[in-house]
Amino acid sequence: MSTTRRGIREVRRVTVVAVALAVLLGGTLAMAADTPDSWITMKTKIALMTAEDLGTKDLNVDTVKGVVTLHGMVATEAEKTRAGDVAMKVGGVKTVTNLLQVVPSAKREIVERADGEIKENIEAAFKANHRISGSGIKVASVNRGVVLLSGTTKSLEAHAESVQVAYAVKGVRRVSTEVEVDAPTRRSSSN
Repeated sequence: MSTTRRGIREVRRVTVVAVALAVLLGGTLAMAADTPDSWITMKTKIALMTAEDLGTKDLNVDTVKGVVTLHGMVATEAEKTRAGDVAMKVGGVKTVTNLLQVVPSAKREIVERADGEIKENIEAAFKANHRISGSGIKVASVNRGVVLLSGTTKSLEAHAESVQVAYAVKGVRRVSTEVEVDAPTRRSSSN
């Protein structure tokens, strides 16, 4: 009987260890799956700043729910591609939206323009773009070439394109966005 009791105790001990290990590993995997956006942004910035053959002076990184968006300028198409590849390899990144503009260093010049003129040019470009016009996205403000977009839209594509279009206007130094994408609700499927 003592052999049977020892066997039962051994099975219980192994079961407890197995359950504890499963809980520990499950918690670690859940943490990796739900990596905070601020952590992903910081890790992506560090990866981009330390990557070889990549000028990072004019790069900005935004992360929302694991989706990394790269903004700014690079000197070559190869740098743009490299930046997207580097960002995609960061842990927790689900996808990368590469909105980097290719602007050769020799052609980069800071254009001093009045904020009102910049705002008018962006608004005109928005009206001319079928995806942005009527989307609910607007130019909230322009301050020393820094553009703030706002509004609510149902189209993530319009949101991304509005950032690109704003960046393309001469005199724009940076684009920030407070645009909310009000995606249609999905019906849950019942099993």
